[in-house]
Amino acid sequence: MSIQKKYLKSKAVSRVTFMLPTKIAGGARKASLVGEFNGWDPKATRMQKLRTGEFKVTVDLEVGREYQYRYLLDDRTWQNDDAADRYVPAGIADAENSVVIV
Repeated sequence: MSIQKKYLKSKAVSRVTFMLPTKIAGGARKASLVGEFNGWDPKATRMQKLRTGEFKVTVDLEVGREYQYRYLLDDRTWQNDDAADRYVPAGIADAENSVVIV
């Protein structure tokens, strides 16, 4: 997985692109980026499926913050991001959330 951060000069915002590779997506038909930046709403930030089977989405995030997130595949399987800046306990059993720092 990969995360690309592009800091905007005009605003205190970073345009962050999240990529979910085919091998992690595992043939999923759809994927969502779910996290603090969208109220953990699985329908708020749907990812685009590319011809290669990868999923991609770009969101603008406020600079100077950390955001917890996870990927939701086919509305049923949670997946962490191998490219996350760090991980924190999710508060559910032994699950962890991915964290992006901008």
